[in-house]
Amino acid sequence: MRLLVLGGTIFVGYAVASEALRRGYEVVCAARGESGSVPNGATLVKVDRDADDGLAPLANESFDAVVDVSPLSYPWVRRALDTFGERAGHWTFVSTVNVYSDVETPGQTPATGPLVPALRQHSTREEMMAAGEEGTLLYGGIKVASENAVRDAVGDRAFVVRPGLITGSWDRSDRFGYWPGRFARGGRVLVPDLPGHRMQFIDVKDFARWIVDAGEKKLAGTFDAIGPHRPTNEMLEEIAAEVGFDGEFVTATSEQLTAAGVNPWSGPRSLPLWVPDKYDGFESHDPTPSLAAGMPVRPFAEVVADALERERELGLDRERKAGLSLEEEKEVLAKL
Repeated sequence: MRLLVLGGTIFVGYAVASEALRRGYEVVCAARGESGSVPNGATLVKVDRDADDGLAPLANESFDAVVDVSPLSYPWVRRALDTFGERAGHWTFVSTVNVYSDVETPGQTPATGPLVPALRQHSTREEMMAAGEEGTLLYGGIKVASENAVRDAVGDRAFVVRPGLITGSWDRSDRFGYWPGRFARGGRVLVPDLPGHRMQFIDVKDFARWIVDAGEKKLAGTFDAIGPHRPTNEMLEEIAAEVGFDGEFVTATSEQLTAAGVNPWSGPRSLPLWVPDKYDGFESHDPTPSLAAGMPVRPFAEVVADALERERELGLDRERKAGLSLEEEKEVLAKL
């Protein structure tokens, strides 16, 4: 099998390339090559997806399967489809659960969840972050337009997957990883008290395995790439147990966290996995269709172990993209 990964140097793309190589496939990664290196054994073809002819080095190539992880650019997706969509045996597009406009209703699926308006444009992560809540609509809208382009171009060769929180090896977001990393440091740990709240995720190795499986089996359709949901409080307790935490949980309600200047979910001075009440539907999609389509789910202990290994690789005391520093945490604890 000959696989093209449009990306392949970081996180999901890197994981997909690694899994395909493990199976003995020929793997070509098309990227600028500036964000990182490709896995050993993969071939890097340098491209510039911003340019109209940026995919020219691949113009005459054919692939059994293509995986596109384009984050925020409808033009990137359109150019790729125009360049070799007709010659690809299977096409995976990595989308996001941010395509859904209803973030409150639990149990949604691709068949039932309404979508945000499609946006045929290009953006950057910096622009998205600067836009605040509107940035989520921007992100989701670009993905909706890109999904539509993929389905229109390759039809029943299209596998569109919508992940939410992705965890594990090669993660750079600091969201899930914050918790095994923090529990590993011990002491008094601030945790959100979220009775009734749920959380779900997919481990990046499971995600990569499912994507490569889909290319092998020619699986088509649109799916939420997100595992079974579980109570957030229970998840945090289990992470602590798997890490061997012997310190003290200090719980705080959403109201207390907000009063102390803590932000939800991600970004500076945040408490990851804490999601406000109005987003209950965001973390509780129905995974039944995806599980029926073969989405793998690893034992939770392995997920935590991989996340902790990644945390140690990056450095437990590093400056983070998400979470509280020890100093910030102490400041909040003093207010409780």
